[in-house]
Amino acid sequence: MSAEQVHDIGRRRAWAIWGVSLAVYMLAVFHRSSLGVAGILAAERYDITATRLATFTVLQLVVYAAMQVPVGVLLDRFGSRAMLVGGLVLMTLAQLGFAFSTTFAGAVAARAVLGAGDAMIFVSVIRIVSVWFLVRQAPLVTQLTGMTGQLGAIVAAAPLTLLLDRLGWTRAFATVSAIGVVLLVAVVVLVKDSPYRSDEVVAIKLRALAQSVRTVWGNPGTRLGMWSHFTAQFSGTVFALLWGFPFLVRGLGWSEGAASGLLMAMTAWAVLSGLLLARLVARFPLYRSWIVIGIVVTMATAWTAVLLWPGVAPHWIVVVMAFAVASGGPAAMVGFDLARSFTPVQAIGRANGLVNVGGFTAALLTMALIGVVLDLSQPGGMAAYRLDDYRLAMAVQYPFWALGIVQILRYRRRGLDHLRRVHPGAVEEMRAGRPFVHPGIGTEGI
Repeated sequence: MSAEQVHDIGRRRAWAIWGVSLAVYMLAVFHRSSLGVAGILAAERYDITATRLATFTVLQLVVYAAMQVPVGVLLDRFGSRAMLVGGLVLMTLAQLGFAFSTTFAGAVAARAVLGAGDAMIFVSVIRIVSVWFLVRQAPLVTQLTGMTGQLGAIVAAAPLTLLLDRLGWTRAFATVSAIGVVLLVAVVVLVKDSPYRSDEVVAIKLRALAQSVRTVWGNPGTRLGMWSHFTAQFSGTVFALLWGFPFLVRGLGWSEGAASGLLMAMTAWAVLSGLLLARLVARFPLYRSWIVIGIVVTMATAWTAVLLWPGVAPHWIVVVMAFAVASGGPAAMVGFDLARSFTPVQAIGRANGLVNVGGFTAALLTMALIGVVLDLSQPGGMAAYRLDDYRLAMAVQYPFWALGIVQILRYRRRGLDHLRRVHPGAVEEMRAGRPFVHPGIGTEGI
């Protein structure tokens, strides 16, 4: 028996709930990105090398990625509001601890807790999109979620730089941690898990966890979404969270203001390109994975131009590269749209969690390898790195792009075979430009 619907889907209440949840995601992106502009200060504050500096963000992303599967299960069982509350509590406490940390070990522990809180946020917001919006609205709202959430990176790029300059490390990070308290109240008061009177969450017992994850992971659509996320997202994450700012300032000789400005412009471009991509995804659902591959190839080509340019690459080429990298964010969001085509809503939390593992796993591995290559090529520390050192280090991205493209093509074929076998007519629906709705979701409101 289906649950009684008590609120309209895709109407005013849905947008209000999404808006509050989106604000929480923006805060999570801000906290996640804060080290991107504070990296040089952190290296000086804790007297650490590039490899140890990378440890901050790598550990944060390791925790984030490792939490995705259990978070997905908890999300399907307890709903989005409980997970948003838990994530806000952890992030607020972690950023407050980071503000007052005076040792490298204490700071690393704070970033690990921050990663755990951050892990609960994005997939919770995506679940809200899945249950509160119409199928035809979902691709656009998903893109808006990912791209508008990145405004948190803009706040981290410029205003945080100003706060650090005016208030110092401790007061700046303590001030921004207080935002979580305000949003915590908003989530408790305004967010509802479902437009239905009783949400059909899946009460999975711990002994059934492994089997439930294997079932979702065994679906080729989940893997196609994961590899799409893996391939498209990591370069932008690495650039924005840690190595882009030092590469621009120390490698290419840009001023700190210009580097911060480019990070902000990248986020603005990601929002604009995300809107265009949402239209393409909705119009050509059968070719979503090819759209992802096209963006990844563009990204790799632009990086090649910057890295192989004789001497310092001109500003305009660097900007083109940065915008291409920023387009990888919207492309990675397509992974969730792909998984949704293969997954009933009762399992969407687990599927989204598995998809979300992809990009952050690639990002943390790339981030760590860049730090290792920098230290091996120039043991003198952050101040000693030159453009050639950064060129060599940034080249570690290419194997990840190559692996990802191969896997996307592999699971695209398997995914289409799966749909033809299990859901006859689904491929033809998508070829005609109509979204395929998994039978577990239903067809209301399409």
